[in-house]
Amino acid sequence: MLNSIVVIINASAGLGYCGGWSAALAEKFRRHGVEPEILLAKSGEEMINRARQAVADKVTVVVAGGGDGTINCVASQLVGSDTHLGVLALGTLNHFAKDLNIPLDLDEAVAHAVTGKPLRVDVGEVNGRIFLNNSSLGIYPDLVRDREQQQKKLGRSKWHAFGRALFVVLRRFPFMRVRLTINGEEHLRRTPFVFIGNNEYLQGLTIGERERLDSGKLVMYVAQKPTRLALFRYAIHALFNRLSEARDFDVLTAAELEIDTRHRHLRVATDGEVTEMKPPLKYRSRAGALSVIAPGRTITRGS
Repeated sequence: MLNSIVVIINASAGLGYCGGWSAALAEKFRRHGVEPEILLAKSGEEMINRARQAVADKVTVVVAGGGDGTINCVASQLVGSDTHLGVLALGTLNHFAKDLNIPLDLDEAVAHAVTGKPLRVDVGEVNGRIFLNNSSLGIYPDLVRDREQQQKKLGRSKWHAFGRALFVVLRRFPFMRVRLTINGEEHLRRTPFVFIGNNEYLQGLTIGERERLDSGKLVMYVAQKPTRLALFRYAIHALFNRLSEARDFDVLTAAELEIDTRHRHLRVATDGEVTEMKPPLKYRSRAGALSVIAPGRTITRGS
């Protein structure tokens, strides 16, 4: 049997996870000959602490259950270790799972977490913060932060809050003046949106469609200066993960890059989570830094 397996579920999203659900999930693992330790975490801090302890205890596999933000939260503590990440894709979009062809069906995902073999994949990092899928600055994190503030402070629904946030962003018509340092060259841009992918996205910017996660490269997409109508389209495409339909991007590729600006702080999105960071933003690819249970391979029991 696997030496040890810890399952961390994001129970803070209000999706009905409870003791009964946890017991049913444990039984799914037992069918494959393993006895899991299951945590229904109520916060990101609780998830991080348990994942960090699992690494210290040399747990063989830590399974993260939730959306891309949850997977990021747990994976950030496993990066650089020999503990393998399993994924139960319980979110709405599940980009990371889809890109690695990890089953979305819960029963299949449980079986895969037990019987699959680890595969080394890259992660991106910006100022010490890990991202598995992408990072962005400009219009998208502004929209997310404004929407979240309206939901929390004013009790507005997600879509009502988004509409108001979009109106505010478009009224500001926001552009950033940024200095991009990449492959030893500097580029000055005035842009509303910068997107950095952990490996290359297919068809320009189709979110959730990467052919590989082991090239050791970051790919930066910089939106050229649009009209107000084009800015509105960027916002809609970003929200619905259809940036492949947005045109006029400059595309640059490197293992490391830096973004600087005169702003004292910038809102930066990493796998959909928004934080404030102090420029310069130092991005790098950490090649093969994360071990993930991925399809097409077989894990040896007892290893």
